[in-house]
Amino acid sequence: MENIANIFKAEDLKKRIIFVAAALAVFRLGAVIPIPGVNASALAALFEAGKGGVLGFLDMFSGGALGRFSIFSLGVMPYINASIIMSLVQGAHVFPWLDRLQKEGESGRKKITQITRVFTLFLAAIQSLGLTVALNNMPVPGGMPIVVNPDFAFYFTTVVTLTTGTVFIMWLGEQITERGVGNGISLIIFAGIVDRLPKAVMDMIRLVQLEEISILLAVFILALVAGIISFVVWVETAQRKIPVQYAQRMVGRKMYGGVSTFLPLKVDQSGVIAVIFAVSLIGLPYTFATFRPNSPIAQKVMEFMSQSSLLYQSFYVALIIFFCYFYNSVSINPKDLAENMKKWGGFVPGMRPGEPTAKYIEWVLNRITLGGALFVSLIAVMPDYLRAKLNVPFYFGGTSLLIVVGVGLDTIAQMEAHLLMRNYEGFYKNSKIKGRWFNVGQ
Repeated sequence: MENIANIFKAEDLKKRIIFVAAALAVFRLGAVIPIPGVNASALAALFEAGKGGVLGFLDMFSGGALGRFSIFSLGVMPYINASIIMSLVQGAHVFPWLDRLQKEGESGRKKITQITRVFTLFLAAIQSLGLTVALNNMPVPGGMPIVVNPDFAFYFTTVVTLTTGTVFIMWLGEQITERGVGNGISLIIFAGIVDRLPKAVMDMIRLVQLEEISILLAVFILALVAGIISFVVWVETAQRKIPVQYAQRMVGRKMYGGVSTFLPLKVDQSGVIAVIFAVSLIGLPYTFATFRPNSPIAQKVMEFMSQSSLLYQSFYVALIIFFCYFYNSVSINPKDLAENMKKWGGFVPGMRPGEPTAKYIEWVLNRITLGGALFVSLIAVMPDYLRAKLNVPFYFGGTSLLIVVGVGLDTIAQMEAHLLMRNYEGFYKNSKIKGRWFNVGQ
C-alpha cells in the first residue's frame, strides 16, 4: 500500500494518471453513443449469432463499440493498419523519399507521422463505408432490418461520423502517450477489453447458480486464467543475457573499463505489439468482403474468418510469428550493437569484435524470437480452442489476456520509471520491470 501511495506523492505522475483516467472515460462514453437510424434489437441479434467469429473478435477489440454501432465503432483499427503499412513500406525501402525522411531525425519522424495520420483518414473512410454497406446487407436472424432507412443521408452521415470518431480516437491516443502514462493506443484497447470483465464474472456466477456448469469446472477455469496470466508475466519479463567484457583503457590520467556486464535481449521483444498488429491485419479481408457480403468470394472469406477454423488459426499464428520477427528487425540492429560495443572496447567472450559479434547477436536473437513467438501464438489460440472445441465457457480469449497483461506490464514499468526518477521507491524493491516504448505512428 505504501508503494501505491507513492504514486499520489509524485505530483507530476498523479496528474498523468488522472489525465489517462479522464481520457479513457471519454473513450468509454463515446463507445456507448449509437449512430441514429439503426435497429438496436436486430444489431444485437446479429452479433449474438456471430460472437464466435470475426464479428465478435472485432467487437472485442473496439471495446463493444462495434456491437452497439456507436460513433467509435471502428476503434483504432484504421490507425494500426495505416501504421503497419507504413512500417512495411519503410522496411522494404519501396519509396526512397521515405528513407530520406527517416534519416532526417525528429523532423523526418514528424512528417512520417503526419503521412500516417492522413493515411488513417483514408482507411477509416473506406472501412466505415464497408461497415455501413455490410450492416444494411447482412442477413439477420428473424429477418429484422438493421438499418431503418438506408438512404443517401444515412450513408453520408454514418461514414462521416465513423471516420471522425476514428480520427478523434487517434488524437486521444496520442494525447495519452504524450501527457499520460503508457502507450495511448494500447491503453484504449486495454480499456475496451477490461470493460467486459465484470460481465464475464457475473455470467460465470449465473451459470454456476443455474447449475449449467459445475463449481469444479468454474474453479478449473479460474485456475487456468491465473496460470496463463502467470505464464505470460514470466515470459514477458524473461531475458537472454549475453555476457559482455569491457577491456581496460586509459583516458587522460584515468583508467576505464575492465568490467563484466551483459546485453539483455527480451525473449518476447515485441510483446503485445505483434498481437495487436496481427489482429488488425487479419480484419482487413473481412472489411473488403463487407462491400458485397452476398457474393461467393465474400461468403468464402466469412467462412474462413470463423475462429473455429483450423485455416484461420494457422493464418493468425503465422501473422503473429511474422510480426514478432518484423518488430525485432526494426527495433534491434545487431550491427549497430556490435559496432557500439567495439567502439567502447567491449566484446563478447569467445567472439571477435565487429561482424562476428553482430552475427552471433543475430543468431541468438532469431532463436529466442522464435521461442517467444511460438509462446505468444499458443496463448493466443489455446483459450479459443477450449471454448470452441471443448465447450468451455472461457469468456476471455488468449488474445485478450495477452493484450491486458502486456499493456499492464508496460504501464506499470513506466510508472515505476517515473517514481524512481523522482527518488520514490518503486513497486518492486529488488527488481525492475523493463518497459517497452513503441509509437505505432512512427
